[in-house]
Amino acid sequence: MSLFVQACILGLLTGGVYALMASGLTLAFGIMKVINVSQGAMIILGAYLSYTAFNTYHIDPFLSVVIVGPLVFLLGTVVQYVFLRPLHRHDRESLSLLVTWALALGIEGVLSVIYSTTYRSTITSYADKSWRFLGGQIPVVRVYAFAMSFVVLGALYIMLWRTRFGRAVRGTVQNPTSAALLGVDSRWVSAVGFGVSISTAAIAGAVFGIVFPFNPGSHYDLISRLLTIIVLGGMGSLGGAVVAALLMGVIESVLAAGVVPFIAPIWAPMGFFVVLIVILVLRPQGLFGVRERGQL
Repeated sequence: MSLFVQACILGLLTGGVYALMASGLTLAFGIMKVINVSQGAMIILGAYLSYTAFNTYHIDPFLSVVIVGPLVFLLGTVVQYVFLRPLHRHDRESLSLLVTWALALGIEGVLSVIYSTTYRSTITSYADKSWRFLGGQIPVVRVYAFAMSFVVLGALYIMLWRTRFGRAVRGTVQNPTSAALLGVDSRWVSAVGFGVSISTAAIAGAVFGIVFPFNPGSHYDLISRLLTIIVLGGMGSLGGAVVAALLMGVIESVLAAGVVPFIAPIWAPMGFFVVLIVILVLRPQGLFGVRERGQL
């Protein structure tokens, strides 16, 4: 397998994890118009919870999501009720930045006290295993992480498009006033929807902790990437976030592999922002966005 093809495959596998991370951020913005910059911190919180479950109780990280997800879902509903619901509707987008940033710093501080700032990684028995594919090596853990990410994304899709709650969510996103007139309790939808968005972050964190080393400050790099993905895909577009995540995963992996002439691998992270600028110049609403926000 050529280095370029292997880089593309690894990029797609990594992009699947990015897609799961970005899905909750997109959902929160679509439902509540909240820009949740604590999403990266919630991912790292999920990584630490999964790390603790594995090292203390020997629970496989992919199984720990059934514990971590509901726990952080409860945290998300409390955060929405206590910190986000009181925000004035017309100033919610700007104020939510301040509130969720303070929340991210608080989570970082608590994790630093409990775990210190040393980098950790959830090292399983299959962490170093790989499969041969077309003459190249594909890490098993990356394939598992990609599969888990798309299982959760599939469940999220079914929830949004095949359930009564999903219809309430989409109605609230598209026209909150009409949804309220039809009997949809927007406060309940917002609380549950934000809890779901946070729980997807925690599940993504459990997956992230197997693939990448992390410490309490890792959320700074994560949130910059996730914001790039949701803006590139189109604010509020869940499908756009998935496509953008896969695209950015491939671009970063190809650049990091050093197969692009005149571009050193050290510049790979800059690929996110260069592509974002180019796309926004050509299409300001993003790849799948619309000029009027609120499309899932």
